[in-house]
Amino acid sequence: MSAMEFESIDAGVRAWRETPGAVLLDVRTPEEYAAGHIPGSVNFPLERMRDYDGDADAKIFAYCRSGSRSARACALLQEMDFSAVNIGGLVDYTGALE
Repeated sequence: MSAMEFESIDAGVRAWRETPGAVLLDVRTPEEYAAGHIPGSVNFPLERMRDYDGDADAKIFAYCRSGSRSARACALLQEMDFSAVNIGGLVDYTGALE
């Protein structure tokens, strides 16, 4: 699955909410995450992605600021045999942040 399968990051967030056991991964820096993130997301920066050790059976929905870092994160996660999909960038998100 790629970001192109979602009409928007909002659609990707809806899909995450509807997928039992799924993880919403924010791959931005801790500072960016602290400045505002999608409620329920987990921060795991792209720079550390090779160390990701989450549930191998969980579907991962990843986002960043623009969609570029999350695309790279998904490629790395897929190489590590995780099921990961890039849902795009926070700049296009219309929901509330925390």
